[in-house]
Amino acid sequence: MIRRPSRPARVGVAALAAGVLLATGACSDDGGEETTAGQSTGSPTATPSGATARATPSGALTEAQAKTALITEADIEDDWTQVDDAEKWRDTLLAGTVDVDDFLTGKADAADCQRLLDGLYSEDLLGKPSGASALTGFEQDDSRLLYQVAAYTGSSLDDSMDWLKSLPQKCDEFTATGSGDSNSTVQVIGASLPDQGDARQGLEVTVQGTADGAPTTLTLNVGVVRVGDDAITVTAGGPDGGQPDSVDAAVEQGTGRLETVLKGGTPAPSPTQGY
Repeated sequence: MIRRPSRPARVGVAALAAGVLLATGACSDDGGEETTAGQSTGSPTATPSGATARATPSGALTEAQAKTALITEADIEDDWTQVDDAEKWRDTLLAGTVDVDDFLTGKADAADCQRLLDGLYSEDLLGKPSGASALTGFEQDDSRLLYQVAAYTGSSLDDSMDWLKSLPQKCDEFTATGSGDSNSTVQVIGASLPDQGDARQGLEVTVQGTADGAPTTLTLNVGVVRVGDDAITVTAGGPDGGQPDSVDAAVEQGTGRLETVLKGGTPAPSPTQGY
């Protein structure tokens, strides 16, 4: 295990943030699977043993339902502003190749960590959806929040949820090499989420590297909630730090919206309280 470096000073200027959160590339449908690493400090978010699973409606998620299930600015409050080009977002600090030498127990864990980085960069953390999907994004100062609703096969979701749960132990802390042979240190820990859906997993991913020649730290909070064969994926943060409260709000409100549309209903225009 490599020694954790000291956290560099946060860079708050807009020019640097633009270098870290470069909005280029193709839409998220072109992305592959992803993976991350870290040390678990929060409570895992799988369904508790013996808990009764929530009943999920039958029938495949439609494109119209996926779009209706997306959250709005009101659901996450604060000063978030919805944008039109979220499918083109790419965080350049996430574009790197995992250093296999960091993994003394085998290369399989390194592959899982590479899957995490690739998934976060391509904005398809659970892999390519098998059916309908919809995506939206929000900006607040130098932070961004990406929200996706998508349909998957049951077996692929089983595998993805198990994979997410394993990342804090498998990857812990590792080095990734980016463009120009610059190195970044990636740290991942588990994080708790509101008790929503049939299963859930939270992560906090911190990438310490260089952007525009200056030391930079990118912190992302990640929340994934399963509802039957559908899932909600939320990623939020930036060079000024993570956004755990906004991820919790998105999970709380978004799960209710998805469950409502799957039952054939229409979500309320104003969010319900409780997060």
